[in-house]
Amino acid sequence: EVQLVESGGGLVQAGGSLRLSCAASGLIFDDYYIGWFRQAPGKEREGVSCISISGGSTIYADTVSGRFTISSDNAKNTVYLQMDSLEPEDTAVYTCAATPVAATFLESYYHYWGQGTQVTVSS
Repeated sequence: EVQLVESGGGLVQAGGSLRLSCAASGLIFDDYYIGWFRQAPGKEREGVSCISISGGSTIYADTVSGRFTISSDNAKNTVYLQMDSLEPEDTAVYTCAATPVAATFLESYYHYWGQGTQVTVSS
């Protein structure tokens, strides 16, 4: 059974930092791209970042580029999302997902999804 488990969310003041983790099990980690998505109250889910586990290439949404950094620890089957200079607009439920296709924000390409972790940024 494939599982993606997020952790690291919480409450932080604007300008602060958080690091999210996505621990994967039940899949061949190197065969996948791991993406982070977020959904704020009343808004549609949007792609934040994605990493190729085998190649290390990354993509970022324009809204987080330069503030967020995605990385992976292949020995731990874990992907991290380092979030710096957080803004109240970053408040959302953050979810990681896995796709074997490509580094993309197209949700239909993702086969597996985690349950999400809440990130709240106060002003």
